[in-house]
Amino acid sequence: MNHPIKQPDFSDSATVWCRNSDGDNYSFEQYIEMITSFHGFAAPGLVIGGKMLDIALNQLPKKILFDAMSETSHCLPDAIQLLTPCTIGNGWLKIINLGRYALSLYDKYNGNGIRVFVDTDKLENFKEIKAWFLKLKPKKEQNTPLLLEQIRKAGSELFSFREINVAPDFLKNRHKGQIRICTVCGEAYPYEHGRICRACQGESPYLSSAEKSKESPALQSVPVEQASGYKILHDMTQIIPGKSKGPAFRHGQTITAGDICRLQQMGRQNIYIQDKNHIGNEWVHENDAAVSFAQAMTGQGIIFQKQPHEGKINLKASCDGLLSVDEDRLEMFNMIHGVMCASRQNCTTVKKGRDVAGTRAIPLYLPRADFDKAMKILEAAPLFRVIPLSKANIGILVTGTEVFRGLIKDKFIPIISAKAEKLGCKIIKSFIVPDDRDAICAGIKDLIDAGTDILVTTAGLSVDPDDVTRQAIS
Repeated sequence: MNHPIKQPDFSDSATVWCRNSDGDNYSFEQYIEMITSFHGFAAPGLVIGGKMLDIALNQLPKKILFDAMSETSHCLPDAIQLLTPCTIGNGWLKIINLGRYALSLYDKYNGNGIRVFVDTDKLENFKEIKAWFLKLKPKKEQNTPLLLEQIRKAGSELFSFREINVAPDFLKNRHKGQIRICTVCGEAYPYEHGRICRACQGESPYLSSAEKSKESPALQSVPVEQASGYKILHDMTQIIPGKSKGPAFRHGQTITAGDICRLQQMGRQNIYIQDKNHIGNEWVHENDAAVSFAQAMTGQGIIFQKQPHEGKINLKASCDGLLSVDEDRLEMFNMIHGVMCASRQNCTTVKKGRDVAGTRAIPLYLPRADFDKAMKILEAAPLFRVIPLSKANIGILVTGTEVFRGLIKDKFIPIISAKAEKLGCKIIKSFIVPDDRDAICAGIKDLIDAGTDILVTTAGLSVDPDDVTRQAIS
């Protein structure tokens, strides 16, 4: 039965239902009027919230500065903000959404306080409250006047409380921290949220023009038997187990009568074709997006194939050198919804012709708004460069009295020499000296005078009194 939501008559209720932190008392009727004005209606959760807060205030030591915590985002925060100075805005109310109907008031400095909660063991005598609280029947079948009457009669009998101590991490004052300007939208946001604001990372609650009607454009397909003479809308991959995987048909390729059988063998019964799909400017095809991304990402020493491969473009080194990656903006780019770029690690050596990165739009058609966000990040400078390595002259200084005296065979010089020569560098001189400041200083001077561009020292860096390499260098 659907009962109308109307307030029962509490005019005879002269007892105190709850009080605020200033000590002002409210009868049940007065509190109902207050929450109806604030909340829009007399929500049962807000009604019992007033009593829970009253219990906590009565148990809390007098004249202390307290903060509040709600373990649910439903109703209880409103009761706390109505009856205490603790609000979400001033930071004195924390909502830790554990899904439990409980609140706490506690000393804001030491965390000692009181936690009040609905005790489910005490609901057996209040059938309507139990049915509402545990959602045992649909809302439309609830008898709201009876429910409020049972709440009034039950009073404090519904709850239990205990002393608590809040963990130190939850006592810390809330600070905004460093503020930065989002590269994509140009608005200010807390730096701790990431390289770009959370809205531009895809968490915005607002729809773009392309998203208002649908997640992707409505594409029309045709049966493969009728596709002869039409152009394909996207690359189509063929997988031959143990042999190959790659595009058997390319975007824009015209299907011939001889292709029909092959398409059927690939499991294609219906296909998307360009001729039947005229997409508006609010969408960007995966190939067009990939080419635009690659062009903007490519810097010195980077090349890429102009034709995307299954929607993706790989960037390659055009020379031997050191890969430089703008890691901050790469991370920002990957935060944009529907795009991606993966790369080799920054500051690694690469050979000419080796893949260093790959980029693509993930959906077949990317919303123009997301495409523009991604391009906004890329417009400042290229993400990737390969810097040719200089052919440096290298000097090696091995320290250690035990090596100098021949007690231990040196293994540093051959290892360092092999690594340096692999990078095209030349070892012009190498020394082995004892753990002696004067000897180390003399060795360093000799290597510098010999024309060393890079000086490599080994050993002598521990806390042992004999290890003086660091002191000699300084």
